[in-house]
Amino acid sequence: MRQNASSALLSAFQGLRISPSTTLRTPLAATVCRPSASPRISAAVAPHVRLFSATAARAGSWLEPNIDRKKKMMKGRPRVPTGGSTKGTTVVWGDYGLRMFDHHRRISARQLKLAEDTIKQRLRGQKYRLYKRVACNVGVYVSGNEMRMGKGKGSFDHWAARVAVNQVLFEIRGVLHEQVIRDAFRLAGQKLPGQYEFVKKGDAPVVGITKLKDGLTLEDLKRPWKKLPVTPEITTESTTSAPPP
Repeated sequence: MRQNASSALLSAFQGLRISPSTTLRTPLAATVCRPSASPRISAAVAPHVRLFSATAARAGSWLEPNIDRKKKMMKGRPRVPTGGSTKGTTVVWGDYGLRMFDHHRRISARQLKLAEDTIKQRLRGQKYRLYKRVACNVGVYVSGNEMRMGKGKGSFDHWAARVAVNQVLFEIRGVLHEQVIRDAFRLAGQKLPGQYEFVKKGDAPVVGITKLKDGLTLEDLKRPWKKLPVTPEITTESTTSAPPP
């Protein structure tokens, strides 16, 4: 009796089969992808390639570069365009700019950040885009007060940027009135060392401290200011000797 019951139960258990009516998971090839915003890119990418980058984001910004602080650098001097260069003296991307016109100097990252925050606070709620034309790439090292001479350069203190004379620091573009931008740049110039001026796109470039306007060109600056003395040419003429009276 027990053997018949156990054999019947075993045969019934072996006869069971798991056969769902619908497939639990469709194959990858049969799935239909949703239409993406860029169909050209999705069509060109292979199905086994990921659509995101696994590369780590590069550290550093315009105020703190990705440079080793232990590698000490020299103080240096700002760029002086002795060959007649106008690089960095005009507005390129924006419509208005803030330009330093008194003297070249080194500006710290804290001062640049404070000027940027001042502009953003003044233009809060407006539609604009701010461009930074300078970047901090110079490390400043300080050995401390009342220290004896020698024993190294000192420890890292802050980042700074070398700014040449008549170089544009900030540019702005957006749906803004000119007087509002003037006021924002005026407040930012008060937070920075030196004297600054408001420039527009299309203003004359500057070579050193000389503006190329009113017909003045770079070729005129390369000419000598003093006129060279003209040496008279000595001409030998054949003179006939007249008889004495």
